[in-house]
Amino acid sequence: MSEQPITKEQLIQRHKKESKDLIATITGLKKQATKKTRKNVNAKCEQLQQELETKHKQELAELDGNPVNAEDEEVTPEQLLAQLSLTEEQPQQQSSETATNDVPPVQKKRNRQQERLNRRKAEIERIKAEAAEEAANTIDYRQIEIDSMNQLLSINNLYSFDIKPDGHCLFASIQDQLKIRHSIEKTIQDLRDCSGEYIKSHSDDFIPFLFDENTGSLRDIDEYIEELTTTAMWGSDMEILALANTFECPISVYMAGASTMTINPTGKAPELKLGYYKHSYGLGEHYNSLRDLPREDKN
Repeated sequence: MSEQPITKEQLIQRHKKESKDLIATITGLKKQATKKTRKNVNAKCEQLQQELETKHKQELAELDGNPVNAEDEEVTPEQLLAQLSLTEEQPQQQSSETATNDVPPVQKKRNRQQERLNRRKAEIERIKAEAAEEAANTIDYRQIEIDSMNQLLSINNLYSFDIKPDGHCLFASIQDQLKIRHSIEKTIQDLRDCSGEYIKSHSDDFIPFLFDENTGSLRDIDEYIEELTTTAMWGSDMEILALANTFECPISVYMAGASTMTINPTGKAPELKLGYYKHSYGLGEHYNSLRDLPREDKN
């Protein structure tokens, strides 16, 4: 599947989720630290925060783009190829003129064009060679994840039903699961509202995870619910837990290279099944709905 273009709002939403998840991880690490390990744990936590902050700044800068001077701008392979096409057409257009006007200055100009053409060809070959070498030495995490997930789903007689990769993907996946497994029709907004209502009515269970990614302090629960229900904020384990309890069912999340995570395993209603992807989509973390294979395809 081709990668979808990412918007700045979507990137910021992903950054918020990554920061929130990191804060939850850091909180867990600090709770488990002893007097002997506290110093090392604090240092590690600071390192993780700095690395994530640097990563977010780089991604925002790359998305916004940094204006450069024409003299310093690097020529991409696509630009070189476009220029190459133009220079190949120019000698043909000038052939009739040079046949009757064999003037030395024109001949010199054609020689300069040929030199530029040769340099561009050499540059294209160099870029291709570097790209091939880089590709050969790069681990293809996306393909590894796809292969692993395909094997996992095959074993469990499931297939992945693609959901649009955006901030609503978790809710859209659960929407599809409720329709095919519970015969319940809900909109994405319905599910966001249900999540918000459950989180607010069980605030004591969720407040410890409501950290502000900028200040590290607890977010106001009403502000969090407002963002959850009025924007395309990424859904998380908090919303999965809220919806699993709302619909009184287990929700299992299948992921490559890890054990399947089941939330609310004692739920009485039919189990909902989601696929979690970290490397396969351009926006980063993504959820798909997992459907059962037709009977004739199970053998």
